[in-house]
Amino acid sequence: MWEHGDFVNKGTLIILSLMSIGSWYIIITKLIDQQKVMRQAKDMQAKFWKAPSIAAGSAQLKEGSPFRFIAETGTKATQHHDGALLEQIDLSTWVTMQIQRSVDRVQSRLQDGLSFLATVGSTSPFIGLFGTVWGIYNALTAIGMSGNASIDKVAGPVGEALIMTAFGLFVAVPAVLGYNWLVRRNKTVLEEVRSFSADVHSVLISGAMSTSNAAAQAKKIG
Repeated sequence: MWEHGDFVNKGTLIILSLMSIGSWYIIITKLIDQQKVMRQAKDMQAKFWKAPSIAAGSAQLKEGSPFRFIAETGTKATQHHDGALLEQIDLSTWVTMQIQRSVDRVQSRLQDGLSFLATVGSTSPFIGLFGTVWGIYNALTAIGMSGNASIDKVAGPVGEALIMTAFGLFVAVPAVLGYNWLVRRNKTVLEEVRSFSADVHSVLISGAMSTSNAAAQAKKIG
């Protein structure tokens, strides 16, 4: 098919091949990323909540851990709630906003590449079908010019053209299955991340309120 195809057939084959390679690359790399986050979640459960403070717990987590990133973001938010504009927002809302932004960044990183899988899954069958239609058109044109319409002369070129449709489906099916599988796994990971962020928020606000009450009590005594 490659030897007898024109530039349109070859271009279609190249596009589908690149789509297939890109899909498998994303499926494998995202799977590795998800496994890494799951291991980091287990590490967080084993170390973080046993620490005396949020800052100490963050220090025990590995660099690049989304849980460390969220905890550090929340800690910084409680320490930098000053300024004329920021003071118009209560501390709890401010910390909630900052932690939610960090969760959104983690979610965005986990979802990187999934849109490519969705695009491949929805478009590659049509690209393959286009290659088939183009191949059949060229085959029938060549047969018409030669004047030989015997079954053996028709079956070969048409059969080769139909391979393009099969190739398009071959590219689409793993992309669709991989997309759905990764989305389900992402939901599990994000549930862990959101649960952790809510717990961190509660601890930070409770600590900040305790510190504020202690300072107010000391001021009254003084």
